[in-house]
Amino acid sequence: METYDTLIEADKFEKFSMDCIQIQEFQQNRYPYLFLDHVDEIVPGKYAKGFKNYTINEWFFPVHYPTMPNVPGLLQLEALSHLAILTFLTLPGNKGMITNSLSVNNIKFKKRIVPGMKFMMECQLHSWRRGIAKCSTQGLIDGVVVTSADWVFTIPEILDKYKPR
Repeated sequence: METYDTLIEADKFEKFSMDCIQIQEFQQNRYPYLFLDHVDEIVPGKYAKGFKNYTINEWFFPVHYPTMPNVPGLLQLEALSHLAILTFLTLPGNKGMITNSLSVNNIKFKKRIVPGMKFMMECQLHSWRRGIAKCSTQGLIDGVVVTSADWVFTIPEILDKYKPR
């Protein structure tokens, strides 16, 4: 199996997958604030698909409606953002860099997510230029879209190189 480093050397981007350990090599979030268990498919600079399994043991369920636990909307967005940033952090030279969210728009929550559900996520990267990424994300339960949002992210270290002096 080819590793990410050999794909960079070959200057071609083929799809690959990542487990939770590999995800942490590329982005800064760590447990308990890592809301991505696995990336099933990713093509750097194009798209990613992954998931988060929500169990009753999640740290937020005891306080977020204890008699009717569900995943807070902001944590759903956070999970989507963790997948989204991988679409550009997997590009050559971006591994492990710090990212910032500049905006999130067109947010939609359509259904509750409760313990025991598998939150499937998809992200499409629309553009990556000068340290700014624009993408759209959606979260699905059993193939039905339950959460969606459009994002603008940045890698400040790259963006700073293009600021006027």
